[in-house]
Amino acid sequence: MSYFVTGGTGFIGRFLIDRLLQREGTVFVLVRKASVKKLDALRPRWGAEAKRVVAVVGDLARPKLGVSAADLAKLKGKVGHLFHLAAVYDLSADAASQEKANIDGTRHAVQFAEAVRAGCFHHVSSIAAAGLYDGVFREDMFEEAEELDHPYFRTKHDSEGIVRAECKRPWRVYRPAIVVGHSKTGEIDKIDGPYYFFKLIQKLRKALPQWMPTVGIEGGRINMVPVDYVVDAMDHIAHRKGLDGQCFHLTDPEPRRIGEILNLFAKAAHAPQMTMRLNAKMFGFIPSFVIDSAMSLAPVRRIQKQVLSDLGIPQDMFKFVNYPTRFDSRECAKALKGSGIAVPPLEDYAWRLWDYWERHLDPDLFIDRSLAGKVKDKVIVITGGTSGIGEATAYKMAEAGAQVVLVARDPEKAEPVLSRIRSAGGKAKFYSCDLADIADCDRLVAGVLKDFGRCDFLVNNAGRSIRRGIASSFDRFHDFERTMQLNYFGSLRLIMGFLPAMMKQNRGQIINISSIGVLTQAPRFSAYVASKAALDAFTGCAASEFNDNNIAFTTINMPLVKTPMIAPTKLYNHVPTLTPEQAADLVVEAIVYKPVRIATRLGVFGALLHAVAPKATQIILNTAFRMFPDSTAAQGRKDGAAKEVELTPEQVAFAQVTQGIHW
Repeated sequence: MSYFVTGGTGFIGRFLIDRLLQREGTVFVLVRKASVKKLDALRPRWGAEAKRVVAVVGDLARPKLGVSAADLAKLKGKVGHLFHLAAVYDLSADAASQEKANIDGTRHAVQFAEAVRAGCFHHVSSIAAAGLYDGVFREDMFEEAEELDHPYFRTKHDSEGIVRAECKRPWRVYRPAIVVGHSKTGEIDKIDGPYYFFKLIQKLRKALPQWMPTVGIEGGRINMVPVDYVVDAMDHIAHRKGLDGQCFHLTDPEPRRIGEILNLFAKAAHAPQMTMRLNAKMFGFIPSFVIDSAMSLAPVRRIQKQVLSDLGIPQDMFKFVNYPTRFDSRECAKALKGSGIAVPPLEDYAWRLWDYWERHLDPDLFIDRSLAGKVKDKVIVITGGTSGIGEATAYKMAEAGAQVVLVARDPEKAEPVLSRIRSAGGKAKFYSCDLADIADCDRLVAGVLKDFGRCDFLVNNAGRSIRRGIASSFDRFHDFERTMQLNYFGSLRLIMGFLPAMMKQNRGQIINISSIGVLTQAPRFSAYVASKAALDAFTGCAASEFNDNNIAFTTINMPLVKTPMIAPTKLYNHVPTLTPEQAADLVVEAIVYKPVRIATRLGVFGALLHAVAPKATQIILNTAFRMFPDSTAAQGRKDGAAKEVELTPEQVAFAQVTQGIHW
């Protein structure tokens, strides 16, 4: 017995061929002439049996599948089972392409089946053929489908109708649910269905600790099944006698709600789960014209487009939030009785789906993640570039091919940095500038633009930190003035100076090295945190104003880094810190991904605590304030200012729990 398969190189098709090769006979596969190599690339998976897979050149868009008369003659009477899988399985595809593939393609496949006198025509439809039917859709229902306005629903329904009305050969119809990866390997070839929400789960995992409760939606019940169940069920049912003219729902008899499904994947990803889930129907009281009016506003459309683009979610996915259809699968269950074929519980294989997606399909895997791809031959200005974070960043940028502009006050400190960069073949130039002097900032901007003609990236890294309690600062108002002058006004002057050039070239990025202290509001750093908070606030406002100028603003709420700036505080020798190289990696991340903010989980958690439990947070911070006293210098004492500090076990434990926070 021989088989003929359309869509054999597709996701379900290749697994179906795996299954058919376990039986006897040749498997003929329809391929376009340009896709023969695609089929050949799959042959290694079939090993010694690959010789039984024969390519038949044709075209889904042509009558009788565009198969030549000679091939039609050779195949006539030899095809016992014809599996028609070729179709567009994409909610976001345009209507014309779906009509051509799903409707015309099915009609041409039916014509081909008649021409070769196929034994049985097996049409792989979809639960989408039911449209948005409100209630239980049985396997013997077809005309009862409702709300077929979407081209995907309509073309899947109409293509099944062609089989029912025009196919003169014996036929069987299969309506799979949303098909996900293999339950044993996780394998899948594209992002679809629940996979669209994986990027959101990944972002939550990165931003919040796993134990953090979150709020989500409950949603309707979404039916999905793994591909191995689909092909096993199809293969078994296809070879059973007496089932012609029937339809089989290859669905999960116990579908889960969207919220439950997302939580299972969040658990698999070690991400926070939606502890509180809201039923989306609770918003049903809002008149549709109000929602439509709001969504028609240009700003709302831009926001929606940007958010969905960032997460990789097509807008049409939201049609399924309150998905109303349930699927009866009794005929399928009856046909599979005794076979041992059943839908496995999602909790048993969700981790495999997640793991395969993150290793093979995560969109971030396919972007240019190399720093060189972003900065090669670009001009990048780095303040505080002769030591600490700035120096480490300069080396990474120069190695990636950037034209590095080092900014600092002391030319002598710049020499070894410049020498190292140039000896490695990099490009770097030094500009001496006191960023606390506004006139000096203006000279720097003018010099860079004169010499290079542009500034592609500005890294505001130079800064001053003062660790002193407010009670020890009553007579030191100048501490606040000089900190604000350098950390805020100096950075602001450079931003204002380089922005016109960035606007003119319609691209650029401002990266501000801020502090975790802005998020946690750590005591004893009021001068430093206030200056960084001012820069953060300005950055937020500016990012909105220049969003359509293709100018990105990124704030890095940097945790404690072992640099010369913290060297005078000896207790930091005993607490966890980042190295300058690790801090520079965050600058690289900012350039590669251009996020709005980069912050540690602890920093985000600190900001959240301030929002939801401000008084309790103040108590915690006051405890830390009393636990870690001012330095001898801050207390006005000169004796022992440079001596090592021995921390108590309680201080060590607290510092470990609050890694990265300045105390």
